[in-house]
Amino acid sequence: MLKLDHLTVIAPTLAEGVGHIRDCLGLEVPFGTRHHYMGTHNHRLQLGDGIYLEIVALDPDGTPPNRARWFGLDDQEQVRRDWDDGRRLRGWVAATQSLQTLLATHGSVFGDEVSLPFVRPEFGFSIPDDGTLPMDGAAPSLIDHRNEPTSMAEIPDLGARLVSLTLEHPEPDDVSALYRELSIDRAPAVDLGLRVRYRALIKTPSGLKQLT
Repeated sequence: MLKLDHLTVIAPTLAEGVGHIRDCLGLEVPFGTRHHYMGTHNHRLQLGDGIYLEIVALDPDGTPPNRARWFGLDDQEQVRRDWDDGRRLRGWVAATQSLQTLLATHGSVFGDEVSLPFVRPEFGFSIPDDGTLPMDGAAPSLIDHRNEPTSMAEIPDLGARLVSLTLEHPEPDDVSALYRELSIDRAPAVDLGLRVRYRALIKTPSGLKQLT
């Protein structure tokens, strides 16, 4: 079974990502970490039940990896287009304990397993060869924590809790069928829409808010 691990806001810059969360949720998300192995960095926020929110962006001071970055972050023009189109909550990551088995049957969707960091790997992550989001973000990226899940103690808890996650997609039945086939716990609800677009309802200390 796959389990919802975290939501991803993919931003042109971290400052824009943090500003978007401030506007949507009224929360100031603290800095998380630099991914030296991917040339990216993030801010993170707990959402309850072992789930968290990640704001991820290309690190202008980072070193490019010897392969495509994750989350489509090599294509900054596309990141900007999605951002300006309001597609800011761009995807999500699902955790599995059988990443190689899943990729053996669904590698065309999710890409290949990349062990990260490249030196002394701690987890496996699925990344297509070109670094794009699986199915334009309709399918999750996959992570295998290798029996050491993300420590929530390292991620700030400002009282935000995920209530629901919904995906709009032009072929909702096909996406729903994929979610069922993969047996995903807490998969997004899927509605008909013109293109991939997410919205999350999040309970905050100041009330119920929507993140898009």
